[in-house]
Amino acid sequence: MSENIILIKGPTASGKTDLAISLLKHFPLEVISVDSVMVYKGLNIGTAKPSETLLKQYPHHLVNICEPHANYSVGQFYNDVSTAIQLIFKKGKVPLLVGGTMMYFRALQQGLSKLPASNSLIREQIEIEAKINGWQYMHNKLKEVDPISANKIKPTDKQRIERALEVYQISGIPISQHHKEKSESSNYNYFNVSLIPTIRSKLHSVIDNRLEAMIDEGLIDEVKVLLKSEQLDSTCNSMKSIGYKQICEYLNNNCTLDEAKENAKTSTRRLAKRQLTWLRSESSNIEIDIDADNAIDKSQAALQTFFNKNYS
Repeated sequence: MSENIILIKGPTASGKTDLAISLLKHFPLEVISVDSVMVYKGLNIGTAKPSETLLKQYPHHLVNICEPHANYSVGQFYNDVSTAIQLIFKKGKVPLLVGGTMMYFRALQQGLSKLPASNSLIREQIEIEAKINGWQYMHNKLKEVDPISANKIKPTDKQRIERALEVYQISGIPISQHHKEKSESSNYNYFNVSLIPTIRSKLHSVIDNRLEAMIDEGLIDEVKVLLKSEQLDSTCNSMKSIGYKQICEYLNNNCTLDEAKENAKTSTRRLAKRQLTWLRSESSNIEIDIDADNAIDKSQAALQTFFNKNYS
């Protein structure tokens, strides 16, 4: 088999996992998750992670590979997905990448910026300076050395300000310039499938109902258990993800449960909107209307044509 890769991209709650499972039953595929939160162990309910039973029957690469107190980066994804792809090729199967983290898809298809590794000493110096002067001051400092990045980064985004200043101090080159100098993208033949909802209100309803179901399934208890770890708290990246962030705010008595649920629903709808904007800005081989009755049949037919063309 030649090195073909199938990508299924779609907004949150668009039925990506169900579609992938239906395709696994008919084609020699193996799934790689493209989800920046499913990588974390223990974050199950709030990520709509496939059940253990389903994962045993249909193994997913890049699920449950990272401790929840760690920070999983796009660079780590790039390395991990490259390894997973080669493992699948060796089995004589085709990688099926499924998810909604569009930045990860772009890194794979367009290449990754060659950024310097993090330096704990420089980070500590930046954090001390920020503690003394405030993050608005640090944002102004970033403006002086990298106005392009400063215009894109909000003064309240401490993590990105810190990283941009760190990169500049390590390399003497603005992070915006590093982003222009990308490594070579992987030389695969990509078949892009985009899941597009035509009835926005229906997607919003699914999002709202799914959040309520997550609460009923025990999301609050899941977060409580996670936060019992000495290494994990609400400031960790995993706990800043949608659903977990709002439940942490509730558990910290910063809002009521109803407010937490509404905030989570609103944030999820906004995420879906950003994902759709990203999808529409890029080309795809086929778009599937997830609201159509024949969505799965159309997807299977498209893949059958793909396989007939590439493997007959």
